[in-house]
Amino acid sequence: MTPLTDLYCVMGNPIAHSRSPWIHERFAQLTGQALHYERRQVALDGFAQALHDFAAQGGRGCNITVPFKLQAAQLATTRSERVQLAGAANTLVFDDGGRIHADNTDGLGLVADITQGAGVPLAGRDVLLVGAGGAAAGVLGPLLQQQPRRVAVVNRTAGRAHALVASHAALAMLQKTELLALDIQAPEADFDVIINATASSLEGSPAPVPASVLRPGSLAYDMMYGPAAQGFLDWATAHGATARDGLGMLVEQAAEAFQLWRGVRPPSAQVLQELRTAIAAGA
Repeated sequence: MTPLTDLYCVMGNPIAHSRSPWIHERFAQLTGQALHYERRQVALDGFAQALHDFAAQGGRGCNITVPFKLQAAQLATTRSERVQLAGAANTLVFDDGGRIHADNTDGLGLVADITQGAGVPLAGRDVLLVGAGGAAAGVLGPLLQQQPRRVAVVNRTAGRAHALVASHAALAMLQKTELLALDIQAPEADFDVIINATASSLEGSPAPVPASVLRPGSLAYDMMYGPAAQGFLDWATAHGATARDGLGMLVEQAAEAFQLWRGVRPPSAQVLQELRTAIAAGA
């Protein structure tokens, strides 16, 4: 049975904290789109079944968050170039024939929030990407396409950093960007932009890298937001960097997904401002 209003969702575990329903329903209000968007908590071993059930209920698209981004890429029928490069997907589009197309809008959202939201250009800059999991893999390609001078990847497990660098080596060469893996404990370099793609704050560690990676005025960006990002943001501010959380990335990647689903570009800057106001008010 097809729902009267197009159905969308975000799947993850945990998921109760997700702001995505508020964001997408606000996008819908501002663009005159009729849709319903909900959170779906998925059992750790139940992602494939959850996708099947959602499609059977007439679902049109969903966002994917931790820990299912790698599975989302694997289970899709077709994959965008971004997904093929990253091996991870955060946006799925369902067609009437039951096929699932996977895309990854995380990197587009990150780049938009850094270059437009924070007003920091990436071209010609030195960038440190901390982490080599699905979150880091999803953003490295779009970061390289901004043609920074250098991108270094560090990770607690060095082999994963080297593997991520190897998988993006051809793109880096095409963009004329130096791409390398460094030791997470002693990167021996400093950077204009530091992007934390780990969950270090959740683990009780404010920063997984030494303060020596910061330059005066560096942008220190945590892809998480809210309490999960606070330790990293406090660390960055204490060492003279400009700190920014991932709330803008969340809104911008959602705007990219919304455009994929509905063919309409929502006013992301307005929605981000409204969301920050709502969070500050305790909503």
